[in-house]
Amino acid sequence: MRNYYFLLLSLFIISCGENSNTESQTPTENEVDTTQATTEIEVEEEYPILVEFSSLDRITISGAIYKIDETSPSILLCHQAGYNRHEYDEIAPKLNDLGFNCIAIDQRSGGVLNDFTNQTADRAIEKNLPVEYVDAEQDIVAAIDFTYDYFKQPVILWGSSYSSALALHIGATNDKLKAIVSFSPGDYFGDKKPLLKTTMLDMDLPYFITSSKGEATAITDFLKGRRPGKNQIQFIPEADGLHGSKALWENNPSQEEYWNAVKDFLTNL
Repeated sequence: MRNYYFLLLSLFIISCGENSNTESQTPTENEVDTTQATTEIEVEEEYPILVEFSSLDRITISGAIYKIDETSPSILLCHQAGYNRHEYDEIAPKLNDLGFNCIAIDQRSGGVLNDFTNQTADRAIEKNLPVEYVDAEQDIVAAIDFTYDYFKQPVILWGSSYSSALALHIGATNDKLKAIVSFSPGDYFGDKKPLLKTTMLDMDLPYFITSSKGEATAITDFLKGRRPGKNQIQFIPEADGLHGSKALWENNPSQEEYWNAVKDFLTNL
């Protein structure tokens, strides 16, 4: 009988040990939920969201999505010559504060800025593809399509220097656009594109065109021959200003007057 009780006691001790090990290795329901919630929060807080998509010729375009929600207006940000999407590192968050989602892209005509390379340009060069200004048009068109599909609404197209001129040419015919913001456009393409004075004759979209003070006369000249419609604006700064979207950078002494003009335009669309 004593052996029988000893056997029962041994089995009880072994059973308790197995239950203890099992409980220590298996997370509780609350622990699982906490881990999953933390992962979801980390994904949602990624800012900006890095993205890649194909250009019209299948070259991969690199970009960054500065997203505030699913429904706010969307702006596609395109950089100037020799630059990349980091031209908008300061600008995109401020546009978010004004209530706009943004996507900034690397076009194939660009270069190094703030120690960041232009990834789209690097890919095009590796494939021995041309990277002149006009060659980036297909990147901007593809990015319009991507932005339109991503936010499911017409796009505000924003360009800087050569890309601002491409924005005006594209805007004359592209039905996925809501408006154009153009910093320092010009006839940069030789005989590969029509003159802007010709393109602008048929421009129906709202536009905001600006530049440095010294560049303003050339813009006024190519806008001659058309009567501006609603929200079709040329803004000429009182200060000397700067070329391209960097006029909005914090190190530009006249950035505030540019920002005030941009805000007025965007909020009245």
